[in-house]
Amino acid sequence: MVKLQLGQTLIQRDGQRVYVIAEIGQNHQGNLETAKRMIMEAWKSGCDCVKFQKSCLSAKFTKSALQRKYDGPNSWGNTYGEHKTYLEFSIEQYREIQEFCNTLGIDFTASAMDEVSLEEMSSMTVPFIKIGSGDANNFPLLKKAAMLKTPLIISTGMQTLATVDRIVQIMENANKKSFALMHCVSSYPTEPQNCELVRILWLKEKYPNIIIGYSGHEMGIEISKAAVLLGARILERHFTLDCNQKGSDHKCSLEPLQMRNLVLGINNLKHIMSLHTYLKVSDIISLLGETTDIKNALKDCLHDKSIMPCEMNCRNKLGKSLVAAKNLNIGETIDANDLWVKVSEPNGISAEHIEEVIGRQLSKCLSVDEPLQWNYLHKVI
Repeated sequence: MVKLQLGQTLIQRDGQRVYVIAEIGQNHQGNLETAKRMIMEAWKSGCDCVKFQKSCLSAKFTKSALQRKYDGPNSWGNTYGEHKTYLEFSIEQYREIQEFCNTLGIDFTASAMDEVSLEEMSSMTVPFIKIGSGDANNFPLLKKAAMLKTPLIISTGMQTLATVDRIVQIMENANKKSFALMHCVSSYPTEPQNCELVRILWLKEKYPNIIIGYSGHEMGIEISKAAVLLGARILERHFTLDCNQKGSDHKCSLEPLQMRNLVLGINNLKHIMSLHTYLKVSDIISLLGETTDIKNALKDCLHDKSIMPCEMNCRNKLGKSLVAAKNLNIGETIDANDLWVKVSEPNGISAEHIEEVIGRQLSKCLSVDEPLQWNYLHKVI
């Protein structure tokens, strides 16, 4: 039996136990007391875990990305850097949050969104560390994460089949068995026709020794229940106190009553899951009421896993690029120490191409934090 221990909870690939994560992210509005109130509501709802996002801004973003003007209706500052600084908790604040979670008996963790944050999260006793979709192609980060004893949960939004295969290969090379893959579509909110839930079946078939989960960004709870019936044994949904609050994530988040109903709905499905190790898509549609949204979310995928058009906005904004880790001169041959993986303004060569870039020569000088472009490189003859 394929299994994964997350804190005190044992998840089995074909068991009935579903581990539910309330993704608070930065919906706390930068306020520690609001975060604690959200944790309390997630605990009351029956969630197993609350998850935040941990970033070291200088390690995650280039200077130009942080300096980008950002003064829209969801902004907490004039620049993107000011906005992110306002919302970011320190590691000391996260330790206080963890203590609060311990008193309630709910798991605490965070997504590690850069290598500095990965080290900080690994210094805490957490049930797992999340690698978000934005870093699923960040192979240097994945290699470091694979060396940790802490379990990993890795989302696969806005990534190709080749990248998912590479994630699994990195884990296998490090003999890392304590990890799970999450089907995810990086669109906020995700329309039902873009959910591609049958990717869960595809992931289960392709990776028979890995726990598969679902990180959903759709509206409502029925599609997430369908994901559970397809075999997702870890379920993550964004969480908020009020969907109408300022911030781009709130509109695709569940409020406390919705989260409570989702957890209750999953518990009510356990009997069905105990009787059926495999349910056909048509069975799931019938069980959940044959709505148009469920039918659209469960439609067949007629193509290999690829970056979807609806994900391009997120990938362009928050996808990781290869940038210069120091000033580099024309004619230099690039090695791994010359590169960082960051959110860049403008975008550069996408992070998954790092192994194609190493060993090539520069055809122009680069300054530290400057993104690489393909026309800056030529192969060594």
